[in-house]
Amino acid sequence: MTIQQVLLLLLLWMWLLHPCRTEMLFRRTPDLRHRSSVGRASGSDGKALHRQKRGWMWNQFFLLEEYTGSDYQYVGKLHSDQDKGDGSLKYILSGDGAGTLFIIDEKTGDIHATRRIDREEKAFYTLRAQAINRRTLRPVEPESEFVIKIHDINDNEPTFPEEIYTASVPEMSVVGTSVVQVTATDADDPSYGNSARVIYSILQGQPYFSVEPETGIIRTALPNMNRENREQYQVVIQAKDMGGQMGGLSGTTTVNITLTDVNDNPPRFPQSTIHLRIPESSPVGTAIGSVKATDADTGKNAEVEYRIIDGDGTDMFEIVTQKDTQEGIITVRKPLDYETRRLYTLKVEAENTHVDPRFYYLGPFKDTTIVKISVEDVDEPPVFSRSSYLFEVHEDIELGTIIGTVMARDPDSASSPIRFSLDRHTDLDRIFNIHSGNGSIYTSKPLDREISQWHNLSVIAAEINNPKDTTRVPVYVRILDVNDNAPQFAVFYDTFVCENARAGQLIQTISAVDKDDPLGGQKFFFSLAAVNPNFTVQDNEDNTARILTRRNGFSRHEISTYLLPVVISDNDYPIQSSTGTLTIRVCACDSRGNMQSCNAEALLLPAGLSTGALIAILLCIIIVLVIVVLFAALKRQRKKEPLILSKEDIRDNIVSYNDEGGGEEDTQAFDIGTLRNPAAIEDKKLRRDIIPETLFVPRRTPSAPDNTDVRDFINQRLKEHDTDPSAPPYDSLATYAYEGNDSIAESLSSLESGTTEGDQNYDYLREWGPRFNKLAEMYGGGESDKDAS
Repeated sequence: MTIQQVLLLLLLWMWLLHPCRTEMLFRRTPDLRHRSSVGRASGSDGKALHRQKRGWMWNQFFLLEEYTGSDYQYVGKLHSDQDKGDGSLKYILSGDGAGTLFIIDEKTGDIHATRRIDREEKAFYTLRAQAINRRTLRPVEPESEFVIKIHDINDNEPTFPEEIYTASVPEMSVVGTSVVQVTATDADDPSYGNSARVIYSILQGQPYFSVEPETGIIRTALPNMNRENREQYQVVIQAKDMGGQMGGLSGTTTVNITLTDVNDNPPRFPQSTIHLRIPESSPVGTAIGSVKATDADTGKNAEVEYRIIDGDGTDMFEIVTQKDTQEGIITVRKPLDYETRRLYTLKVEAENTHVDPRFYYLGPFKDTTIVKISVEDVDEPPVFSRSSYLFEVHEDIELGTIIGTVMARDPDSASSPIRFSLDRHTDLDRIFNIHSGNGSIYTSKPLDREISQWHNLSVIAAEINNPKDTTRVPVYVRILDVNDNAPQFAVFYDTFVCENARAGQLIQTISAVDKDDPLGGQKFFFSLAAVNPNFTVQDNEDNTARILTRRNGFSRHEISTYLLPVVISDNDYPIQSSTGTLTIRVCACDSRGNMQSCNAEALLLPAGLSTGALIAILLCIIIVLVIVVLFAALKRQRKKEPLILSKEDIRDNIVSYNDEGGGEEDTQAFDIGTLRNPAAIEDKKLRRDIIPETLFVPRRTPSAPDNTDVRDFINQRLKEHDTDPSAPPYDSLATYAYEGNDSIAESLSSLESGTTEGDQNYDYLREWGPRFNKLAEMYGGGESDKDAS
């Protein structure tokens, strides 16, 4: 049976079952001869007008969609009671599709559809029909409207809006957990039959998932589905119309379902014991290694926190969790020492930070491992007994006195001997020295607290077997005060006494200072070196004293200045004292004691010199000064540059006093042949050891004959230069001596050694013999650098 035959049978079945057949779609009225009159009226012509009932009437036609026949599809028949069958009436059709989709036989009133009709395009058509007189073209019946409804057949399968759906559901979900809902639509008429009633079923994805037939909701069908076993699932869902009955049309879609992760797996260390190694010289904070626990989960469900929960190295090491790699980094917390401990054992725990309470029964969500750390031995530098040293010493100690001792040891098991030395950059004056064998520091120069109260030294300790492996320690030396300075006047005092002064009058208050700093503070005593008839000193007992007069009246004419020795002493041990002399001038004062004049005029007037004489003396002095200045200016004007020599001047062979010379090998700076052959001076021979500058042209004399004696030639040149005011005092000849090729002692210069960073070892100077003992003491530190015997 073909599809067309099936459709034809289906249409026939639906037509037989419908309550109203095609020919019953219109209802005829009684014949015009039997119509009843419903009203009468008079026209203008006096005739009576009658209202007649319509002779034919219908409501609607029904038409099946998707007609497959070769002829036009018959819709129905229009017929009027006025139609007597003689062809006098004509049927006219208008409205939706009239004349194109629907045609009517104007004689018989039969309506046909000219092509297949799809209900999904248009479900009904509204048309108008009318019967007219063919001859007069006047309507015999009023125009009537009717509807042609398209009956639906199941010609559309259900379709899904998406070809592929994507969904997810947490792993370990219970059975029946909703995953996603899919919905299919059917273009057929849902109000007629079961053409649009869709039923869902699962074609692929069992037994893991199921679908509700009416709603299309996909649910889990198996318990405890584990993402770690399988993560992706593909489910095929079918939607079928006709209520899922046989013969219904269907459509399918694919749903890709992903199981999302939950924290259902605890972390696990791959090894129960982990071994790590680290050198003992590693500083605090050094990373030793890492540990990592694996977790089958992903994302935050796999995040792990590491901690040290037990072991004998909990105070020596710590562990830090690295978030990006989920590793535990073990670092050094305290300094390590191979000689103290060589092996540490730690118990490290890894625990999930996000635990789901629903899966506590799968726990515990943590794991532990044992980490063994081996400390490796390295050649360590010496270690001082202290991090710094402080020594106090009095400034009056004798040279060579030991002020303190530093101690260091080799921490290695070999215990190599230690050699001590001072960093001379911290003791440029070489005030201190250190015994290289036992670390005793002693003085090599006198100490003075008043010059430097503190000395900050740096002591270097090095292994004898490995001198490059060194350690430094700061040593602070505090110089304690000793009363070795006498007090002195605090300032310079300009003291005067009035001529009209009376006995006991205060003329000056004095004070003193002392460079020393005694523990009990400063205390000074003032007294006169000898009894003075004119002045006396009164101690105020507060480190000040008053100078008082002992008699009435002083005269500038007799004595203009008095010298008063004052003894100042302190109270420390040993007592120090000094004598300061006050210069007291005698001045003229007013009645209130204010000084008026202390100058020399009052002393010169009694000698008989008037003011005019003093002015004449001053004028003479001024004139003499002017003459001296003029003479100096004239002499300076005549003076020329004496030290600038011409290139051709024979004085190139006479060196100035500040010219060191180039030695015997310098044949360009000195040519003895010039003296024996004066004519050679005419050659313009330039020196190579200086830059020639010709600032003036010296006077030249005719050359001496070739047979002139060297002595006469030199005397002639000397006489010439003596009479030449512009020539420098070249009064000697340069004589050079050749030093020699080399010296077995090599250079003793310290210019190079000053650029090095560390101290130089000058012990080899002692091997050269007694002539170099002094240098050995100066540069080698004397007996201070010898090893302890």
